[in-house]
Amino acid sequence: MQTAATSLSSLFAAKPVDQERRSSLGARRRNAKIRRIMLGYVCISYFVDAILLSVYAETGAIPWEIPPAYLACGVGSIFGFGILYETRLGKHFTDAFLVIPQAIVGLLLMLAFTWVAPQAGFLFLCNLFIVFSFSSLRASARETAVVWTAMAIGLILLFLGTDKPIGLPLATFPDRVASMLAFALTIGRCMFIGIFANSLRESLYNKSVQLKEAYRRIEELAELDELTGSFNRRCIMRMLDDEVARAQRNNKPCSVALIDLDWFKRINDTHGHPIGDEVLRTFAITVFANIRNIDRFGRYGGEEFLLIMPETSSTAAAQILDRLRLIVAELDWSAFSAGMAVTISAGVSELKPTETPDALLARADEALYAAKKAGRNQVARA
Repeated sequence: MQTAATSLSSLFAAKPVDQERRSSLGARRRNAKIRRIMLGYVCISYFVDAILLSVYAETGAIPWEIPPAYLACGVGSIFGFGILYETRLGKHFTDAFLVIPQAIVGLLLMLAFTWVAPQAGFLFLCNLFIVFSFSSLRASARETAVVWTAMAIGLILLFLGTDKPIGLPLATFPDRVASMLAFALTIGRCMFIGIFANSLRESLYNKSVQLKEAYRRIEELAELDELTGSFNRRCIMRMLDDEVARAQRNNKPCSVALIDLDWFKRINDTHGHPIGDEVLRTFAITVFANIRNIDRFGRYGGEEFLLIMPETSSTAAAQILDRLRLIVAELDWSAFSAGMAVTISAGVSELKPTETPDALLARADEALYAAKKAGRNQVARA
């Protein structure tokens, strides 16, 4: 419980604005790293295609101008998107990774070079699979439909609007090797994009799990009293409302006890507030160790605590509180400060059939007052 209280203190000690700023900065850095990796992969892909095109040019299947032109256009587009990534210009796009714009540019590039160099058109058309694999990383259903429609229109114009002889170079052995590598590398790059996408999904899933755990922890700590680790007043009062409603609905008994540490102000004045804090923590730990799983225990305010005991009559509740009273009194409080002793007083009340939580607490408070008036270190029933 001390650990929980310390964690809560550390959690609220940090400034929310600073946490948000650090989180935002970390997200931007992660996105920038992923974007650079993606651009690097695409750039390598253009270099691989340029090498295969150079083989075709060497055998005379295509003009020598095609490989450097293709490489220049591909790397130039990557350079342009890199500028958008690293400057504020990219902030005008809703997608920080600019996947759809890159897919459109890649699509136009492949169709254009298929028209310019139809002798090796199959290589450029194979790259359409890579373009669509890449765009599937971030594209929505609507964006996918837009890219697919653009591709379909481009293919219709290319195949039906022209008489270009789109070919597969196989005239020489180097041509056949390059064509075989084109097929193999196209499939390999599509698989690699799939692996990359899967790693991103796993990373996103892990982040989601961590975020849910963090939210759960925050919600848990928000219900605890920072000093004692018991439920705070807001939480214990909500639990009281629930237990009262459940007891009246099921016609079951329910008792509550207001517990007060005797002469606690004197303990603070005599031994100091740090010792007083340790007394409160030790008392809370002692109560937690000696109540049932169904009982609910929280700090009502200051040195006053509320114990809710479902399915318990006032007689049984008084016995539970008297046992707690004896346990607390017999603890070796002198370990905190020489000669120190701590006792408690408690007022117990049992829920009446139509009683409200406030009325139940009021009767417990009256019983507590009676116990203190009678000399403290005792339990009184309403």
